[in-house]
Amino acid sequence: MTSLRLTESSSAGRDLTPQQLVELAHRSHAVITEHQHVDGAYPASPTFSAYRGYAWLRDGSFTAEGISRYGDVESADRYHDWVSRVLGARRAQVDALLADVARGVEVPLDRMLPTRFTFDGLDGSDPWWDFQTDGYGTWLWSLVAHAKRHERDLPRWLPGIEVAVDFISAFWDLPCYDWWEEHVEHRHVSTLGAVAGGLREIAASGLLDEERATRARAASTGAAALALRDGVTDGHLVKWLGSDAVDGSLPSCVVPFRLAEPGSPLATATLAKVAADLDVDGGVHRFRADVFYGGGQWLLLSALLGWNLVAAGDRDGAMRHLQWVADHATSTGELPEQVPDHLLHPDARAEWVERWGEVATPLLWSHGMYLILADELGLLDGPGA
Repeated sequence: MTSLRLTESSSAGRDLTPQQLVELAHRSHAVITEHQHVDGAYPASPTFSAYRGYAWLRDGSFTAEGISRYGDVESADRYHDWVSRVLGARRAQVDALLADVARGVEVPLDRMLPTRFTFDGLDGSDPWWDFQTDGYGTWLWSLVAHAKRHERDLPRWLPGIEVAVDFISAFWDLPCYDWWEEHVEHRHVSTLGAVAGGLREIAASGLLDEERATRARAASTGAAALALRDGVTDGHLVKWLGSDAVDGSLPSCVVPFRLAEPGSPLATATLAKVAADLDVDGGVHRFRADVFYGGGQWLLLSALLGWNLVAAGDRDGAMRHLQWVADHATSTGELPEQVPDHLLHPDARAEWVERWGEVATPLLWSHGMYLILADELGLLDGPGA
């Protein structure tokens, strides 16, 4: 592959040629599939100390969407096979949780399904911020999108689907950790959007039995209604219920989860507020108070905002974000989690480097989101293009 960058990251940036953008898409596919575990999991990052050995449903499901769009059906199938096996093996655990709920017993968070799994489907021995429902909704959305795109047979994944549906239909309304594994005390709008979107898609697929489909539809409607009632301030979606701040994950509530329809006043105001508060030169921050590695700009969030701009009809704006992401590839075509061009809290960066080492590179989720945005802009024609 031709070298895509010859220097360290720079906020000045430079436009890559269309051919270089396509080459980076091929490289992104290669990075993801080179590191895909033999059992199908997409590792979050193969070398980063805090992520090594684990796969997240949220990260992996967006990555699988990029791989599916690229045209690698076999790789995406293997990921969804892995998730279905891992969740299917949790059937008894979820049944026990549901039985307690039916008896009116309050379920402690340490009994909930985890947000990340080892490659063999276990919880792992490292402590983590574990109760997060968005990944389960994201997987359902990603799976249905993949099955529609490539005419795959959804019943193949029924064991995992039923566990995911039962779990989030029962617990969607509880406070939990957000995308960034923070603030377990809040109910987060991006989480509600993912749950609502995933349950809506699987309920509409016709796969579920009627009782389960009814519960899924009710939970989807409830999550959406709660977010739209209590998660809107000044005409835009907010980080968590009752907040007035925004978060870089909020565009997902428009595309792909459609809590707000693209082009609607709520969607337009949300994207505008996220851009105004968090977009600097094409790179998008997570949130204004972010101190993780100093609060840098995240490549996957730039791609997410770009994806939404395509849906809103702003292809030039979307290309700006794609160029920004591509301009931050390493000389070997790897995409990091975040970059320090513009730090919100620079004094906080050193403590994270000391704790966990340099920023995760590559982050497979960054590569997956690059593939999604490249596809939205018409740069993907499948393997070998």
